[in-house]
Amino acid sequence: MTYHDVFNGDADGICALIQLRLAEPRDSVLVTGVKRDIALLQQVRSQAGDGITVLDIALEKNSTALQAVLATGASVFYCDHHFPGDLPVHPRLTTLINTAPEVCTSLLVDTYLRQAHAHWAVVGAFGDNLHSSAMALARSIKLEPALLDAYERLGICINYNAYGASPADLHFTPQALYQRLSVHVTPAAFLQEDTATFAALEAGYQDDLALTTQATRLFEAEHAAVILLPDAPWARRVSGIFGNLLVNQAPERAHAVVTERAGQGYLVSVRAPLQNRTGADAVCRRFPGGGGRAAAAGINDLPLEQLDTFIDVFQRQYR
Repeated sequence: MTYHDVFNGDADGICALIQLRLAEPRDSVLVTGVKRDIALLQQVRSQAGDGITVLDIALEKNSTALQAVLATGASVFYCDHHFPGDLPVHPRLTTLINTAPEVCTSLLVDTYLRQAHAHWAVVGAFGDNLHSSAMALARSIKLEPALLDAYERLGICINYNAYGASPADLHFTPQALYQRLSVHVTPAAFLQEDTATFAALEAGYQDDLALTTQATRLFEAEHAAVILLPDAPWARRVSGIFGNLLVNQAPERAHAVVTERAGQGYLVSVRAPLQNRTGADAVCRRFPGGGGRAAAAGINDLPLEQLDTFIDVFQRQYR
């Protein structure tokens, strides 16, 4: 019997898996990738009796691979907060899916484990830009106020590390970062005992964020803004976090960060207004390769000729 842990390489996916493996330790095959690499289940080579855990990747994008895995005789636990499409029913499939805009996979796992490792869920929620949800959980577990800022910074940095066209863009591969984090029972222990890893993440984040002064505003109104970043590793790394920062600065406005892809199209990150966490997934699913959730979504490869159409659809959604 082989265990497979399949998880998004961002803060939510990593922190969800850390909680599960602290509660249920097991040796497993790790399957993950950059933030936008979500067709992960097709990489699993399973056989009868195997156990597969899937965290924070949309079932809709993995439905064919899920059916194939189940057909081999493996059992699957699937936990996620993205639009799932039609949910399959199978005796060896257990799903824990909630698409509410204030929920993320780390929070779902936290509830599933009855807050056994809630500190990691707080970090995951901060990383997924769910500040209110993270603060609510922190209050419920009476988290020391001195840790709040550190946990928020850590969540943001873990999430920042996941963005890139390939692992070559990242400071750490998601698998390597998970392994560095998961040996610590709490985020506080990681921050105290592995200062070098956190320092590298935070320095990279600050350096890349400083370069966003080069950004071009393609569209700006009271209800929406579209920002263009150049084709560069730093821009790919910071694209999602930059969108989170913009929407936190102007919570009444929707934001789209469009990153050039060597003349071959655009990578798009959409953030719905914090005051109306809806519609981001609906906008992105109108274009090939688009998907996500109501509050935050993206398009992996927007054709050059569709940029104006995207801007029109995007701003109309929130006008």
